[in-house]
Amino acid sequence: VQLVESGGGLVQPGGSLRLSCEASGFPFDDHAIGWFRQVPGKERAGVSCIDSGDRSTYTLDSVRDRFTISRDNAKNVVYLQMSSLRPEDTAMYYCARHSRRRCINTWYRLFWYDSWGQGAQVTVSS
Repeated sequence: VQLVESGGGLVQPGGSLRLSCEASGFPFDDHAIGWFRQVPGKERAGVSCIDSGDRSTYTLDSVRDRFTISRDNAKNVVYLQMSSLRPEDTAMYYCARHSRRRCINTWYRLFWYDSWGQGAQVTVSS
């Protein structure tokens, strides 16, 4: 199993970034995929999750109107489109493989996820 994030970087407040998570080594459409973020000294926190089949999504309340998760099962990729970025969005962003096809309402709990990428740094600063 391999998950590789890309698309991070430095962006000014109000800007946009699109993170990608390329997956390999497992049947991609058998698993929901989540995005998490972490800042030094704090716990990893769930940002969003997308089901494998009907692609239902779950997103952290504080970013729901600015972040959009999507997936392309033909390419084995999950995206996190982030807009109107704020300094408080600065973090290392990780994608992770959910152990099931569906995220369900406790999707943000770390125990659901069994494989993680190496992370992509997002820095929002002027």
